[in-house]
Amino acid sequence: MIRHTFSILKGIGEGLERKLWKKGILHWGDFISTPRIGFINEERKTLFNETLVDAARHLSAGNPGFFARRLKPREHWRLYEEFRENAVCLDIETNGYPHWSGGYVTVVGLYDGHGYKAFVRGEDLSAENLKKELSRYKYLITFFGSGFDMPFLKESLGVTFEGAHFDLCFGARRAGLKGGLKKIEDELGIPRDESVKGLDGYDAVKLWREAIHGNRDAYELLIAYNRYDTVNLYALSGMIYKRLRACSGIEDYLLGIEEYLN
Repeated sequence: MIRHTFSILKGIGEGLERKLWKKGILHWGDFISTPRIGFINEERKTLFNETLVDAARHLSAGNPGFFARRLKPREHWRLYEEFRENAVCLDIETNGYPHWSGGYVTVVGLYDGHGYKAFVRGEDLSAENLKKELSRYKYLITFFGSGFDMPFLKESLGVTFEGAHFDLCFGARRAGLKGGLKKIEDELGIPRDESVKGLDGYDAVKLWREAIHGNRDAYELLIAYNRYDTVNLYALSGMIYKRLRACSGIEDYLLGIEEYLN
């Protein structure tokens, strides 16, 4: 999808992007090879050509930061297809209090499509360990992470993520899916084990309180709950990406070109 994206160009919004698609300019290469575009003056066209050449270079180098700086956060979903192999899903649990009032992170779960890792307070959860682990990835996937998880990590541990961030909460809304993570999972048929089905964030707080008082079963259930929250984001991300791509309208224009060529 990112190769169809012209909103990385300053002054090009979704409306002008669709206008370009309608004219048959569907890829960066199409734009560069088109000598004149009526609604873009010659000077801007030259600058845009240079930016797109630069974009292709950064994409080949696997540098999402170039695009993250040029796209609105809500458009970072467009990078999914190119960076999903370097993506990590993140979900945190806390003790239930705000970070400014005694709140702290209890568990940070990470899943990259191959394996799940849990960093637990009092064991291996530290700013150093988390920064080191996150530095392995270029693309972050969360559910409302831009509103909760990442601000909480920044304020409590000083941990940030410098790459692109696909927040599925807002992506789901744009794709017509309403409700929280569990409701959307049910709607799309993404399963959870019976042991954690029905649990929510408040249950995670209670499980932590029991775990720190020596309840091993509560500890294991908390980790299992976080694991499903994190692992299921991976499956959900692909589904929401496909819906957002369809909503963008690009498929209709691509299909029109294929029908014309055939």
